This record gives sequence, structure tokens and C-alpha cells, in this order.
Amino acid sequence: MSTSNSLESGAENRASAAALTARGIRRAAIAAGAVVLGLSVTACGGNLTSGGSGNSDSETDGTIKLGMLTPLTGSSAAIGPNMKRGAQLAVDEINAEGGVDGRKIELTVEDEACDPKTAAAGAAKLVSSGINLSVGGYCSSATLPTLSIFSKADIPMIIPAANSADLVAQKLPNVFLLNGTGIQQAQTAAEFLKEQGSTRVALVDDNTSYSTDIAKRTAQDAQALGIKVANHQSVTAGESDYSGAVNAVIRSKADFVYWTGYYQEGGLLIKQLKAAGYKGKFMVADGSVDPKLIQIAGQKNAQGVFATMTQTPQTIPGGEAWIKKYKAKFGSAPGPYSTQAYDAVRVAAEAVKSAGSTNGDKVVKALEQINDFKIFSGSLKFTSDHTLSEGGFNILVVKGDDFALNK
Repeated sequence: MSTSNSLESGAENRASAAALTARGIRRAAIAAGAVVLGLSVTACGGNLTSGGSGNSDSETDGTIKLGMLTPLTGSSAAIGPNMKRGAQLAVDEINAEGGVDGRKIELTVEDEACDPKTAAAGAAKLVSSGINLSVGGYCSSATLPTLSIFSKADIPMIIPAANSADLVAQKLPNVFLLNGTGIQQAQTAAEFLKEQGSTRVALVDDNTSYSTDIAKRTAQDAQALGIKVANHQSVTAGESDYSGAVNAVIRSKADFVYWTGYYQEGGLLIKQLKAAGYKGKFMVADGSVDPKLIQIAGQKNAQGVFATMTQTPQTIPGGEAWIKKYKAKFGSAPGPYSTQAYDAVRVAAEAVKSAGSTNGDKVVKALEQINDFKIFSGSLKFTSDHTLSEGGFNILVVKGDDFALNK
């Protein structure tokens, strides 16, 4: 597989936001950053343990080390293997073609658990192991405290899944989002509500950065299209009884419910709304696009549930060949965010190739200059904010035991 122009070659902290305030996130990041700085000082400049900056020799030869943070434990642990396998498939393909200018790629994976403290500790481990680039990040609230850690170590971040606007708000030069943003997702959601003839929408989030960002933006976009926000509320992630939220939705007489959190709570909301007699339509954001949502809600209850989601191999032309390769290697079908992780590795390899180096500053400049590099969502070119210039979201719908492109 070539590292350029070869197609063959949206999450979030699950814990309650109350469990970790913004100040707590900053403290976790500062503490982990201090650890990383200590490790960087003790790592001699003559080898790759000096992280993304390194010296002239380690920047142009030797193994290219990629690090990935993904949930391997916690309520979103089902996503971790998808991302890990997708990334590993890209690594193996690139290495089989000779690597990047003769340099082999190595992938190291650590747990983020959709938890800020766990993610910060994982980021510190990756930096101390000498990674050159980060290609992970699923939950936005868990990814946030890792930004300063990787930035201080001069490590470029190609984030495949997490997509809260908070991730680019600090305008750190090393941060690039490979998933559609909350802005794009909210616009897609509001336009689809209008297309479906909705006049009263209920918005429900889980009070985390990713979820509230999408809900608030959808409220603004929906109102601009003449759709009334009949109810907007936040629930606590991890609970099993959402009767309060369910009753509020029913009282609001909403004809559409848009859930912007994750599949565990989303499945319960669908199940409990159906049991309470809700007859309207239901839509979920990309954090809930997983077959587990259908299992939790019950297959009958989940039929016809819509979703805003970036492209997947099951929903794009030509994806069948990639699915076949994935199945042959891992013995299972690719799940959500396997393709984004795959593309993150490919983009990392392309940037290192263009830069002719793993030097952090040089790789960042190469990423900024990427133009028309083919990934699953289209032709890659980053905006000045380091977000996707095109790609965006599709509408999926539950059919049987999985999500399919809504036609």
C-alpha cells in the first residue's frame, strides 16, 4: 500500500462531569505534564526516548514510533479494539511496502478509559516510551488533558475520533482533528430534522464537553431553521433509570429526540421512552453508533433510530475491499472508528515522509501542507484551525442488528 492517495490502504469521558471539574482536568494535565518533563530531561538526546523532538540522527532514521490512546477499559471499552486493529492494519500494510523511506513503523497502545486521569497517565507513558506522533483520542474529555502533555513533548497529535470544539480552542499547533467537528455534526442534525418535518425537538446530553457542545449547537441551528426546542436537558452518565428525562420529553410533546451522548445511556433512553409510550422519532450522535446501542435498547425498539455519523467502510463505495482485508486479518468485522484510526496512521506516515523527519515542528508543517490526500471521508486538507475542510457527517439508520446508510 502506498502511504499517499490510496483509499484502500465522533468521544468522550464516560464518567460524570461532576466527578472531575475543569480545574481537576487542568490539574491532571499539569501533574502529568510535570512527569513527562522529568522523563524528557532524563532521556538522553541520542535515542528515541527523547520523544517527538529528538536529535538529528533519531529524526531521520530508525523506527517511527506511534502512540495511541483509546478506551480499553470502562463503559466504552468496546471501541478500543476497533481503533487498535484499524491502526495496526495500516502499520502492517505500510511496513510490508518498505515502511516510510525505509523506516519501519511501530504502534504502542495505552488505555484512556474515557477518563481524564487515566488518559493523562497513558500519555505520560507514551511520551516516556519515545513516541514520535500520537494517533489516538476517542473521548474528548479524556483527550483534553493530554493536549498539553504531548505539546510540551513536541509530539504532533492526529486525533481520529474525539471532536469537541474544546480540543482546538487552545489553538495548539500540534493538534489536528481527523473526525468531523461538533459544528458539522450539529448542522447535519438540524438539517435532517428539518428534512424530516420536525417542528418540536427534545435535546438530551450527558453533561460532558463533546455531548453538550453538539446539543447546544444543534439547538441554535434548529431554531434558525424554525424548529422549536421543546426540551433540552442533561442527564448523568452511568445511571440506569432515566424516568425523569423520559417524562420531561413526553410532556414536551417533542416529535423528535436527539441524544448526543454514548450508546450505554442512549440505549436505555430509547428503551425507556418506548416503554413510556413515546411515538416520535429518535436520533443519536456518533458516540452512540455501535451495535451495543441496539442490544441495550432491544432490537425492536431500536429499529428506525437515526444517527449522525462520519463515513464508515460499510457506508461508502469501495469499502467492501477494506472490510475483507480487515476480516481476513482479525477474524471479525470492523467496528466504529476503525477506519478513522487506520487513516490516522496513514496521515502520520504521509506527514513524516513529506517532512523527511520525525521532528515535531517539521511534521506539524507537513500536516498543515497536506492537500488532496485520500482518506475514507474524502480528500484531506486541514483548515487553519486544524480541522477537516471537507468530509462531515452522514445520516445512518438502524436496520436489523446494525446501522446502515439512510437512503
